[in-house]
Amino acid sequence: MILSDADILHRLEEGDLAVEPLDDLDLQIQPASIDLRLGREFLEFQRTNISCIHPDSEQEISEYVTETVVEEGEEFILHPGDFVLGTTKERVEIPDDLIAHVEGRSSLGRLAVVVHATAGLCDPGYQGQITLELSNLGTAPVALAPGMRVSQLTFTELKNPADRPYGAERGSKYQDQSGPQASRIQSDHEFGGDQKAGSETEADRT
Repeated sequence: MILSDADILHRLEEGDLAVEPLDDLDLQIQPASIDLRLGREFLEFQRTNISCIHPDSEQEISEYVTETVVEEGEEFILHPGDFVLGTTKERVEIPDDLIAHVEGRSSLGRLAVVVHATAGLCDPGYQGQITLELSNLGTAPVALAPGMRVSQLTFTELKNPADRPYGAERGSKYQDQSGPQASRIQSDHEFGGDQKAGSETEADRT
């Protein structure tokens, strides 16, 4: 079952679902989703000195990116063909019986801006801000202003709560993240990492 606005407000009031800060319920609560706003931090991939990124390399992928923090009142210009990691302003806490789906807003989609490449889910039990995989598929630069509504979350109720929700017991590597986080794929089980194999769908976050 997909939650309606009434269902979402009820879960927020009960406190098992958290999305904070929600500064304008009338604006951010949609008929079956919550609009999330863009944060101030961005991670940009370096354009030089990268021959190839190897997921199984001991070198941290975070070494290939630089952080940009947009000051109050300024904008981040997303150029055609660019791919950057952004973040939501809001922090979410997803209960064990819900999955959150990260989607782009149609108004930005019509400007050729997409908010995720593959990481479209927040798993049951996920807590933290959501990393956005921002791309400009168009032919003109687009100005993104921190605080603008950039994405939306819809929620699907599970038939039964997850037995092994996202979190510390799974060794989930993006739990409680703050700001955009670069890929930590090198710590995956199949690449010799020491954490348990598990789902990493959360808006890499997932």
